[in-house]
Formats: sequence, C-alpha cells, structure tokens
Amino acid sequence: MAPKVDYVHLLWNLMQTLENQQLENALSDAFEDLINLLEVRTGIMWLKNNESKRIYSVISVGDENVSGFNIEFGQGIIGEACESFSPIEVKDVASDKRFPGGKDEVTGLNIKNVLFMPMIFGNQVVGCAEVINRVGKDDFLNNDLSLLHAFAGLSAMVIDERGFKTASETKKKTVMSLRGVKKDYKAGQETINILKGVDLDIYEKELLVILGESGCGKSTLLNIIGGMDSPTEGDIKIDGRDFSHPTEKELIKFRRDDIGFIFQAYNLMPNLTALENIKFIAEICNNPRDSKEALDMVGLSDRANNYPSMMSGGQQQRVSIARAIVKNPRIILADEPTAALDFTTGQEVLQLIESIIKDGLTTVVMVTHNVEIAKMANRVVHMKNGKIASIRLNSWPMHAADLVW
Repeated sequence: MAPKVDYVHLLWNLMQTLENQQLENALSDAFEDLINLLEVRTGIMWLKNNESKRIYSVISVGDENVSGFNIEFGQGIIGEACESFSPIEVKDVASDKRFPGGKDEVTGLNIKNVLFMPMIFGNQVVGCAEVINRVGKDDFLNNDLSLLHAFAGLSAMVIDERGFKTASETKKKTVMSLRGVKKDYKAGQETINILKGVDLDIYEKELLVILGESGCGKSTLLNIIGGMDSPTEGDIKIDGRDFSHPTEKELIKFRRDDIGFIFQAYNLMPNLTALENIKFIAEICNNPRDSKEALDMVGLSDRANNYPSMMSGGQQQRVSIARAIVKNPRIILADEPTAALDFTTGQEVLQLIESIIKDGLTTVVMVTHNVEIAKMANRVVHMKNGKIASIRLNSWPMHAADLVW
C-alpha cells in the first residue's frame, strides 16, 4: 500500500525543504512523495527552455527514468501539454491515436494512462508535471487533481525564484545501456533479490553518482557495470552492441581495456612504487597513457619512487586514480572513494575526479552514501530496495571545492 501523505503537509514540506536543500533535491523528493500518494508508477517534470526552443526532462521518479531527455517545442503530446493551460488526461492510451502501439512516440515509454499538469507562472506555461500509469484507481479524484495542480504551480514558482535553468544541450552518446537488469543470490534454500529490474543509460564523459542506503544494491550494480559480476536477467549494451552474455575472454578484455577502478581501500601493490603500480596496469592495457604523465596529472610526480607505506591515504588514493586514468578507459568506476579519508583529503580527491570530467577524459560512475557529493554530479541515481527510485539531472553541478559535509 502506498504511504498516505496529506497534500497540504506535502506542499509545506516542499517549501521547508527548499530552505535547506539544493533545488533539484527538494523537487525530486517532493515529486517522489507525490507519485506515491497518487499511486502512479512514474513522474516526470518537463521544463521549457525558450533560448534553445527545447523541452527538457529535468526530474524523473518511479519505474521509468528519462532524465536528460529533450525534445523540440511542440513535439508530441508532451509538446502539446507544455503549451496548454489546462490538464491533459488520457485514461486509455491504447485507444488514443497519439500513442501508437501504446507507447509515447517521443520517449518510447509504455503507457496505459497518463496525466499532464501544466506548470504555470506569470501567465506563461514553463513546463508540465507528467504522472504515468495509475494503478490504485481508475480515475483521478478532484483532490488528486488539486494536489497535482498545487504541486505544479508551486514548483513553477520556486523554479523561477531559485533560477533553475536547463542545460543548453543534454544529448550525449550512450556508452552503456542496461534494461531490466536483475541480480539474485542463493542463500541456502532462499533466493535473495538484490537488483529487481534496473533500467539505466550511462553517457559519455559524465559524472554519474549512485546514492542509496546500505543494502539497496548500488555496489552490486557497480560490479555488473564493471564486468565483475553478471546479471541473473536483463540486457546490457555497450556502444549499442549486445553484451548481455559475454564470454570469459570478452569479460577479461572489457575489464582490462574499458574499465578503470578506484576503490575505497586503494588496493595498491605494497611492493611496487607509485610509478611501478601505474606501469604495471599500463603494460596490460591496449591503449594506455604514459605512466609518468598519469602520475603528473594527479600531482604526485615527486612521489614516483615512494612505496604505498611511505604515502598518506590521500596520496595512495591519488595513485589509484592515476592507475585508473592510465588505462584510457571508457568508464571509471569509483566505489566510495572518499570514505576512508578526512574532509580536506576527500575534497582533493573529488577535485581530481571533477578535473577528469572537465577535461573530457572519460565517464565516471561513483557510488557513495554522501548526499553532498551528489551535488557535483551531472546526474544522480537514487536507489531503493534494488530498484532505481529516481534519476535527477543536475544542470549546474557544484564544484568539488565548494562542497561541505
């Protein structure tokens, strides 16, 4: 049963949250509460950008995730909804010609029923809130419509007040795509479901942060992305090529050439110097960088001949980052890279990761429990109970140097 939340209380919480949270966080949390209350599967917030003449999906919560998606003004029913001053409700998508095959022609989502509520501010429609696939009841009640209307209006107001802006361009090449990924483990006679159907696209040269409580499945998801574990069920594509059932040889090559790793525990070889740790990895890769250059990129040229025992934790982690960079990987996976470090050292490590993205070197997928770190991400995935609860597009990431925790 979905949790019942009084809509006045929900809107009050949104206003209070805005005093203490980043705008995207506040809207995402409130929208998630809203779709639970309305008993719908998915919620998407669309914002118009008058300069680019495009409509952007800036927040996506629930079963389907399309954050970062953008379309031209007027395209499809979404474009229609972002021009209308009245709600648009489609109770039976299968009988509506705007949804060929029961799918939204713009996003490709499978939809049974949908409601679009315009977001109006200053006599202008600035976007719309879309709720998809109601499961609890056949129709939205008047109180439901009032709640969604109030949410859309308040969201439009706070977006205007806080200066929320969409990115001018969100089209990025998809490096890896996961659809319906599940992971089960046997525990005696029982089967434990760790991942329960994950859909996720990983884009080129982005920082993607995965948040969630312990046991939610984020580390298992990271292992599957990195080829260190295989899904029980689901499809994986790399650069559009099927990689759902790779051979052992293909997996080894993938981990060796395409994936860089940054671990919480550094995992440096104690009997090798900093430079030798990097060279060891470079020698087994297909297209490595120069090892000295990689060490210089993390500011440790003067520590080239030091063994791990002669370096601080922060310095060891920087060597670990250089070891990941030297591979020229498609994706770098970072598993709680600051968890064992103090604030100052952790911030230095995050600044290095920020520079990787800024210089366009590769994609970084980071798992962390620290919600503050998410503020520097391009996109934030929030996991709950083995599923993706929301994906948030962060149009204006903070600098690592400005983070405080």
